[in-house]
Amino acid sequence: MEEQNENQLSIELSEEIAEGTYSNLAIITHSSSEFVLDFIRVMPGAPKARVKSRIILTPEHAKRLLAALEDNVEKFEANNGRIKVQPEHPGFPMNFGGTMGQA
Repeated sequence: MEEQNENQLSIELSEEIAEGTYSNLAIITHSSSEFVLDFIRVMPGAPKARVKSRIILTPEHAKRLLAALEDNVEKFEANNGRIKVQPEHPGFPMNFGGTMGQA
């Protein structure tokens, strides 16, 4: 007979959500009671971008997410080497640093 831990949480992941949503830009805003994370997909040469996902967190959960991300980045870098971050540029580079294609 199996004993179930009363503190165990069963988490379900639908196929649609498991596919994920690609994002190459995140905008974070906050108020006194919540943090809002907007995940956006910007396409080269496109003048508009659309928010693909919005996550709203309490300040406590935002701080826990920050700690979890820091921990995971440290583990990733220990296995794969340091993640290189481009120097910050004023504004978001709409051409992603590459050349513009021509037809």
